[in-house]
Amino acid sequence: MMKRKILIGIVIAVVFCCFLGTGIMLWMNYNEKEADVSADSETYFVEETITEDTETEIGQEVETEILELGKKKIRLMMVGDNLMHLSIVNSGYQQDGSRDYALLFEPIKEYIQLADIKITNQEIILGGNHLGFSGYPRFNSPTELGDSIAEAGFNVVLHATNHAADKGIEGLLHCVDFWKKYPDVVMTGIFEEIDEENQDIGLIEVEGVTFAILNYTYSPNLGTMPKWLQGHLAMLCDWDKGTGKLDFKTIHPDVLTDIKKAKQMADVVVVCPHWGNEYTFVPTVYQKQFAQQMTEAGADLIIGTHPHVIQPVEWIEAENGNRALCYYSLGNYVSTQYKPATMLEAMAWVVFEADEESVTIVEDESGAIPMVYHYKQGHQFENVYFLDEYSEELAQQHGIVYHGEPGFSYENLEKWANEVLGEWRLPYREVFRDCIKPEMWR
Repeated sequence: MMKRKILIGIVIAVVFCCFLGTGIMLWMNYNEKEADVSADSETYFVEETITEDTETEIGQEVETEILELGKKKIRLMMVGDNLMHLSIVNSGYQQDGSRDYALLFEPIKEYIQLADIKITNQEIILGGNHLGFSGYPRFNSPTELGDSIAEAGFNVVLHATNHAADKGIEGLLHCVDFWKKYPDVVMTGIFEEIDEENQDIGLIEVEGVTFAILNYTYSPNLGTMPKWLQGHLAMLCDWDKGTGKLDFKTIHPDVLTDIKKAKQMADVVVVCPHWGNEYTFVPTVYQKQFAQQMTEAGADLIIGTHPHVIQPVEWIEAENGNRALCYYSLGNYVSTQYKPATMLEAMAWVVFEADEESVTIVEDESGAIPMVYHYKQGHQFENVYFLDEYSEELAQQHGIVYHGEPGFSYENLEKWANEVLGEWRLPYREVFRDCIKPEMWR
């Protein structure tokens, strides 16, 4: 009996000690956590009752954990051709006689700021105001347009187009010199002189991730490559070194060499070719062939210009296992062309996720956002709309209607956007949810 009492006493003592030890450990752990919180640690407490404030803290904790893992998101956007017809040039004149083209980019300026890499294709050479301004077929635009491009927030400007040589070597070199006043803007495609052994590759760094930007054109609107232009314009197509005759079916070997070199210098290689047939939604055989070759050489992203209408977006798979996302054409950003399809354009929106090991494209957050260039009767610039906020009422007020061109309607714009972009069409309200004004929701 006595032994039983002693045994019961021992059990009670052991249980009591266990509870006491657990209590001490919990108390010490609580003090340690309190100390961590007071020292601005990244450990957070969530009360039993979840409020809006605690939901915010939870979101911050998740974001912090992602940063701790080295994850980051980088956003790239690009719009199509700045095709500066004279009526658009005239739209920038101020009452005092000066010129300002901020109005062209005001409709998308706040959205530009949401991206890290912001690219525009400057279709027309900024050849120097002293040469006068001209439209089709030999263009020249005011340098004030370049000022407005930089002030809008673009940090990459493409100049390798079929109009780069419209004002000869004088205009081209003047344009190169103009962009030196904006050292934070990567201008590529034209050069004071290309060193074929050491090509000047445009580089831009974001959050420790380096992007290489390459830009080439199929032609300077000539069938041959003049000697005076060689070494100043980045060419997509090869040419006969004896006669200068362009071979539009063969990619220039320097393009592939540049891509391979860029791959060693950068984490992501972006190639922007000026290519394809005008006014067709379907990419040519040679666009597809060149895209394959560029992907095999190491391109990660291909965004094309020149056709003046949108073309499809697709993944390119090379035989060596390389993969690139290809936008064949974004269409025009601004122009006063007459063909209804030329008023439909797209903004490329590409989201990258990067960590210490790799950089990948986030497919379900990337795509093309359709837009509409809207001008008034008389070709005066009015606005650039997202297609999602356009309407048939606006379509019937478009200046293109006054030319008697059939086929321009909101219904057709929607039809073309859906057929061409397909699953790559992005609703702009999803991409820019945080900066859309309440009155723009409908």
